Amino acid sequence: MKKIGFIGMYDKTDLILYIAKILTTLNKRVLIIDATSHQKARYIVPAMSPTIKYITDFEDMDVAVGFSSMEDIKNYLGLPQGQEMDYDIALIDTDHPISFRNFALEAAQKNYFITSFDVYSLKRGLEIFRELHGVANLTKVLFSKEMIKEEDDYLNFLSSGYKIVWNEYRIYFPIENGDLNVLYENQRLSKIKFKKLSIPYKDGLVYLAEEILGDVSEANIRKAVKVIEKNG
Repeated sequence: MKKIGFIGMYDKTDLILYIAKILTTLNKRVLIIDATSHQKARYIVPAMSPTIKYITDFEDMDVAVGFSSMEDIKNYLGLPQGQEMDYDIALIDTDHPISFRNFALEAAQKNYFITSFDVYSLKRGLEIFRELHGVANLTKVLFSKEMIKEEDDYLNFLSSGYKIVWNEYRIYFPIENGDLNVLYENQRLSKIKFKKLSIPYKDGLVYLAEEILGDVSEANIRKAVKVIEKNG
């Protein structure tokens, strides 16, 4: 099972759900783990009987809320500690150094640092890495109205005191009110729909899905997006 970390204080829940929808459309078994302090998934992902910790099925993916580690999830599922869970990919959302450590994200196949450029998101997000024993290899996923060099330079400056190695490339999502309106509407409907999302937003999702999968072409991922649009 691949472990993919989505790290930072910026709101990542919708982004992760939409990536997972692409992955499940490509017949991957996906588990989303909301290991954040605020547990947004508890409020926007419908669940029949939510308790302190639970796993619910939503749009062909499983969403786990309230768990402190992979071992905690295995105990909930009644699995022996040495047995792998029946998923191809786990997408782990975290905003705290403890959950980063407990889910062993230092050893994840990929880790993405998700942020906008407000100072709180930047500084508080980077604090997640303050207790690292090793070096974190991270890819920047940047949300900004207009990406400028000064913003990226500022992030590099703030991160210089942490054990972080940034990948050379970055993934950029322009903040557009139209996309936010689509996400909010879909939350109210408890649906994941791509049809009204902007082309740049969908391009970012495609790029992330291609990176996570590693063995599926961009063309096939775009076909999956068209299937989602057609069905939604």
